[in-house]
Amino acid sequence: MMSPTRERILDDVRNLLRDFNGKEYSGDIGTETLLFGDIGLVSIDAVILAEALEQLYERQFPFSMFLAEIGREGLGDIRLGRLVAFLHDQITVGSSKD
Repeated sequence: MMSPTRERILDDVRNLLRDFNGKEYSGDIGTETLLFGDIGLVSIDAVILAEALEQLYERQFPFSMFLAEIGREGLGDIRLGRLVAFLHDQITVGSSKD
């Protein structure tokens, strides 16, 4: 099975976020979009998003590692491009083991 491209992952995440957990977002969603500041997610939404992504891609992701890295860098928000890169890297690594 081929791994999805970063663009495909971005499209998948965009589709999830357009009407996510009762919150509709009609603005442009791109790699620079902030999950909390622009989309308006709160921490529980991030957990639900993580679960939705794991269901979509049928695999578990080390989100705690990802969030710890964000925290170490002192970032107060997550750019969508950063999340997409993380997902792509995890899927690519996982696929190379299959």
